[in-house]
Amino acid sequence: MEPNNQTIEFILLGFTDQQQKSVGMFLLFLIIYIITLIGNIIIMVVIRGEPELHTPMYFFISNLSFVDICFTTVTVPRLLANFLMEVKSISFTGCFMQMYFFVALGITESFILAVMAYDRWVAICKPLHYTEVMSPLFCKGLVAGAWLAASLHSLLHCITISKLSYCSDNHIHHFFCDMTALLKLSCSDTSTNELIIFTEGSLVIMSPFVFILVSYIIIVSSILRLYSGEGRWQTFSTCSSHLTVVSLFYCTIIFIYFRPTLSYSLQYDRIVSVVYSIITPMLNPFIYSLRNKEVREALRKAIQRSITAKEK
Repeated sequence: MEPNNQTIEFILLGFTDQQQKSVGMFLLFLIIYIITLIGNIIIMVVIRGEPELHTPMYFFISNLSFVDICFTTVTVPRLLANFLMEVKSISFTGCFMQMYFFVALGITESFILAVMAYDRWVAICKPLHYTEVMSPLFCKGLVAGAWLAASLHSLLHCITISKLSYCSDNHIHHFFCDMTALLKLSCSDTSTNELIIFTEGSLVIMSPFVFILVSYIIIVSSILRLYSGEGRWQTFSTCSSHLTVVSLFYCTIIFIYFRPTLSYSLQYDRIVSVVYSIITPMLNPFIYSLRNKEVREALRKAIQRSITAKEK
């Protein structure tokens, strides 16, 4: 008899069944989530409040912070609740809604990182045309295009994976409804889904990655050719933060999604998933603020204005 997927409840097994460890991990992930929210909100507020930061680069950083807040909010609140609950169930519809937003936001972040690489390429290699090329309307169009493309990509995978059959085993060995975990759980033939991930998924994820790599090869060669001494160091420093974020994000994404289903490792997949879905969004504000003189200066001014306002 064909199973009715709409009546299925999945069980998110998470990390541990031991209550003592669950409380400790609850506190750990709660602290990480709070730091993520505060750090990214501060970045957004500082960029919005400082006219000096109203440039394309900081517009994209602000959007990246917003995506990071949404990205972690898709999974962490449910994870925190499951640490304290005996029954860690999630409905079929709820599971695929979580997967849809998780994939859409992850791909949006990928596209925004590529857009930021393009911004750095224009700024360093075409400085005389920077203002003309990176107009406010064009920047908004790039961000809107990233959201639209990511949403369509996520919708494709959600529809195809939701059509699979899920039989007796409803235990997801993960802390959220991830594509790889659901494929492993299905009792249907998943070869078509794997093919879609390796083809369409590779195109959507690897194209921005390759674009970033090519952009930075051109940028580095231009810096070495056009700048010298201190000028090289200052120009490299404007790109180092972005490269750090790109490395953290793409290395873990590629490890998780672009290998055969038979090679999936439940333990390692969960750990690596934590890195790109929870740890990286927490680190991004610190990477961009601590390594960026303009952001540090704007943050200092904002703190001084806040102190002055309280004293009055």
